[in-house]
Amino acid sequence: SGQVREQSGEINLVRVPVLTPVCPAVLDLLYWRECRRSGLVFGGLQLLLLCLTQFSVVSVCAYIALATLSTTISFRIYKSILQAVQKSDEGHPFKSYLEVDVALTPAQMSAGVEKIQLYATCLLKELRRLFLVQDLVDSVKFAVLMWLPTYVGALFNGLTLLILGKKLTGIMGCVRMCWRCL
Repeated sequence: SGQVREQSGEINLVRVPVLTPVCPAVLDLLYWRECRRSGLVFGGLQLLLLCLTQFSVVSVCAYIALATLSTTISFRIYKSILQAVQKSDEGHPFKSYLEVDVALTPAQMSAGVEKIQLYATCLLKELRRLFLVQDLVDSVKFAVLMWLPTYVGALFNGLTLLILGKKLTGIMGCVRMCWRCL
């Protein structure tokens, strides 16, 4: 993995790859290998983004929490009534989920923190290099790169860009699969 080292005032950056290996389940979603699952995920994401265009993030999170809670409470009451009518003793309907250990081990925590620290350090070193003009050409390129989004921002809302990006992601998976078949 990439590391950042400072030796005698000189900074040696080993670039951390931006694209890390993608989980096979994510690739299955993007390539629409399971149409029902991909449709549910992308449809739910589309609904979430459309809700965010109309309501604040806090409201959307609260409504999602309330919808989830009302569904689980209704299911628990339904199962309790069903158990009372059938005189069965199945127990709590979410017992298997309640017994799952969700604690993170210290090794998992330290591995995650080390990875975040590595990315943050590389980002800070690169930003310092760009903003303090260590290399004039790179700083000018960065300035142009930061200037272009001002025009995009004048034309589009951030949520509009997210919606367009989500749509393109879903479409590009289908297009890629179609081109492979040809």
